[in-house]
Amino acid sequence: MSMLRVPAALIFALFSLSTAAVELPASAPLFAATLSDLDDKPVALERFRGKPLIVNFWATWCAPCRAEIPELVKVRNANSGKVEVLGIAIEDKAEPAKAFARANRMDYPAFVAKEKGIPLMQALGNTRMGLPYTIVVDRNGKVVQTKAGLMRQADLEAAARLAIGSP
Repeated sequence: MSMLRVPAALIFALFSLSTAAVELPASAPLFAATLSDLDDKPVALERFRGKPLIVNFWATWCAPCRAEIPELVKVRNANSGKVEVLGIAIEDKAEPAKAFARANRMDYPAFVAKEKGIPLMQALGNTRMGLPYTIVVDRNGKVVQTKAGLMRQADLEAAARLAIGSP
C-alpha cells in the first residue's frame, strides 16, 4: 500500500510543477522604451499604451521570424482597429531592417532596438534570448502572454483575442 502512495505523491508533485502559473513580466519596460523607426527617427513606445498589442521581436537573420511575418500581417488586418502589431528588430541599423520589412511586406509599425534590444527582451521575460519572441499586452497595459519561438496563425489569433479581452 505504501508503494502506491509514493508514486501517486510523485505524480502529483510533478503535475503541480508542470501546471504552476508562470509569472508574466510587467509591460513598463516596453512603454518606457524609445526606439528608432525604420527611418531611424526616435519613437516613444508610450504612444501605444492603452491599445491591445502583439509585440514581436525579430531579426533579419532569423528564419522563423521571416515565417511569422505573413501571419502577423493577417492577424493585424483581421483585427484592424482592435489590435496593433509592433515589430521590434534586434538589429543595430535601420536601413537593413527597413529593406527586410519592405521585402517581407510588413505593414505594421516596426522599430530597430539597437543596443536596447537585448535588455528590453530580457526585461520582458525572454531570459533565453531566443527569436522570435512575442508578448501580448491588453488595453490595460498588462502582459497577458509571452511566447518564445514561432507562432502559427491559430496562436496569433488566440493572442489577438487575449489582447482584446475576448474568450
